[in-house]
Amino acid sequence: MTGAAPLRLQLSPSPVLAAAIFGAHLAAATGVALALPGAAGWALAVLVLALGAEAARDRALLRARHSTRAIELRGPDEVVLVLADGRRVASAVGPGRWVTRSCVALPVRAPRRRTVLVTRAMLGEPAFRLLRLWARWSRVPGVAAGQPRA
Repeated sequence: MTGAAPLRLQLSPSPVLAAAIFGAHLAAATGVALALPGAAGWALAVLVLALGAEAARDRALLRARHSTRAIELRGPDEVVLVLADGRRVASAVGPGRWVTRSCVALPVRAPRRRTVLVTRAMLGEPAFRLLRLWARWSRVPGVAAGQPRA
């Protein structure tokens, strides 16, 4: 991708991912409430549920101020994250990329260490395929001049 214009992938909210995140936190909160008797267990369970709600809002529904709304692929290990508040954050992608048929996990290094999880539902099929190729091989297939990228 060197020398080429960056490939911009616009993300869409994923209610299915939000439900999965919240469901996992609900299961954890239930376990905490059962394992720790009394008010302390219930308080911790409520905090776990609140964390799940915020994680679903930020990572899946893309409604937080610092949610990633778009990803620009700049090079083999470089991306620019376009945040909901309009900021653009350049970052290197660290080791440990995870690619499956239904999701891609990109561990980014800056400004805070975090992993951007992108599911198939967050991108259209052609764009998701390009992201999977880039995440696995650090490049996307060439496109003939004048043809749309994604």
